[in-house]
Amino acid sequence: MPSSQVVQIAAPIPVNAIAPSLPEAYRSVRVPGGVGNFWRKLAAFAGPGYLVAVGYMDPGNWATGIAGGSAFGYTLLSVVLLSSLMAMLLQSLSAKLGIVAGLDLAQACRVHYSAPTRVALWILCEIAIAACDLAEVIGTAIALQLLFGIPLVTGVCLTAFDVLLILMLHQRGFRQLEAFVVALMVIITGCFAVELFLSRPDLAAVAKGFVPTAEIASNPAMLYLAIGILGATVMPHNLYLHSALVQTRRFERTPGGMREALRFATFDSTIALVFALFINAAILILAASAFHVNGRVDVADIHQAYDLLTPMLGGAIASVLFAAALLASGQNSTVTATLAGQIVMEGFIDVKIAPWARRLVTRLLAIVPAVVVAWLYGESGTTKLLIFSQVILSLQLPFAVVPLVKFTNDARLMGEFANRGWVKFAAWSVSALIIGLNLKLVFGLVTG
Repeated sequence: MPSSQVVQIAAPIPVNAIAPSLPEAYRSVRVPGGVGNFWRKLAAFAGPGYLVAVGYMDPGNWATGIAGGSAFGYTLLSVVLLSSLMAMLLQSLSAKLGIVAGLDLAQACRVHYSAPTRVALWILCEIAIAACDLAEVIGTAIALQLLFGIPLVTGVCLTAFDVLLILMLHQRGFRQLEAFVVALMVIITGCFAVELFLSRPDLAAVAKGFVPTAEIASNPAMLYLAIGILGATVMPHNLYLHSALVQTRRFERTPGGMREALRFATFDSTIALVFALFINAAILILAASAFHVNGRVDVADIHQAYDLLTPMLGGAIASVLFAAALLASGQNSTVTATLAGQIVMEGFIDVKIAPWARRLVTRLLAIVPAVVVAWLYGESGTTKLLIFSQVILSLQLPFAVVPLVKFTNDARLMGEFANRGWVKFAAWSVSALIIGLNLKLVFGLVTG
C-alpha cells in the first residue's frame, strides 16, 4: 500500500509524492498472521532494533567511555544509564512514527516544514552522519593498527573499501544484513564479558556509579565527557533510521495490526538497546577498574588503554579482545551510517543516488579530516577528534528529537496512537534535558 494511503488512516495529509522509505526493502519481511504466534512474530520483527543499537556502541563510545572511566571512575555510569533510557524512549517514538504514519522522520519533516527549514535540518543531519562516520573511520583504523600493525594513516585510507562490504550485504537481502549485525554484536558482547571477568570490578562501587550526582553538572570536565557520552549513546541519525527500518515489515495496515507492530517493534529495540547499555557500561567499568583504581586517571587514548590492559589485567588476551571488539564495533556501525545517509537524503530533499556513490561520498568526508589529524598529530590527535565528534553528535540531537516528539504528539498525524499522558511528558522532558545540557556546553566552550 502506498505511504500516502497509510498516512490517511490517521489524517488526510497530502503526501502523494512521497515514495516509501528504503524502497528496495519496503514491506519485504513477512510477519506471520493469526493468534498464538508470539515467538514467530517476535522473530519476524527482530532486526531493526539491532541495526539501530549498533550505532549506540560505535568507536565514539569507546573514546568517551575510556576517558570517563579513567578520569572519574564509575561516576559517569549514571549518565550511561540515563542516556540508554532516553534512547529506549526516543527509539520507540521513532518506530511509532514509521509504523503509524508510514513516513520516516525525514519524510515527515519534508511534508510538514517549509523548504528552508527542511534543508537546514537536512544539512544538520548530514553533519551528524559525517561525525558518526568519522568516529567509525578512526576506530577501525586504530583497531587495524593495534591488531596488525598497519600505520594509522594507511588504516584510515583502507576504510574506504568497506563500501564493498556494505554493497555485498545489501545484495544478499535485508535479513542477511541484520544477521551480520547481530553476529558482530555477539562478538563484541563476548569480548567484553571476558574483559570484565579479568578486571574484577568492585560491584558495590559499580552499583553506586549508577546513581546520579550533582558533581556531573558542576564539574566542567565531567560535564564535557557526560555530554560526549550522551552524544555517543543517543544518536540523532538513528531516529531517522529506525522510523524507516520498521517499514520493512509487512504487518497488517489496521489499527489492531499497527498496535501489534508497535508492541513487537518496541520489544525489538528495547532488547537490542539493553545489549548496547551493557557494552557502553562495560567500556566505562573496564576503564575505571583497570585504570582509575590503579591511579591512572590520565588514560584518554584507545592506544593507551590497549597498551595498559595486558600488564594491569595480567593476560595478553585482554588487549587482543579489546582490539577485536573495537574492529567489530567500527564495521558494525558502518552499516548504520550507510542506511541513515540514504534515508535522510531521499527523505528531506528527494534526491536519489546509487548506494555505492552515497557511501563513498560520506566516507571520503570522514577520511579527509581523519588523515590530516592522524598525519599531523598522531594517536593523541585522533582520540581528541573522536571525542569531539561525539560532542558534535550531541549538539545535533535537539534538531532531530524536537520534530520527532512534535510529530508523535500530533493527533492529526498519529490519530489514536498520538503520545498522551506520561509518554508525552517524558518525551518533552527528555527534549528539555538535551537542549539544556547542550546550551550549558556551548556556554562553557564560549566563555572558556
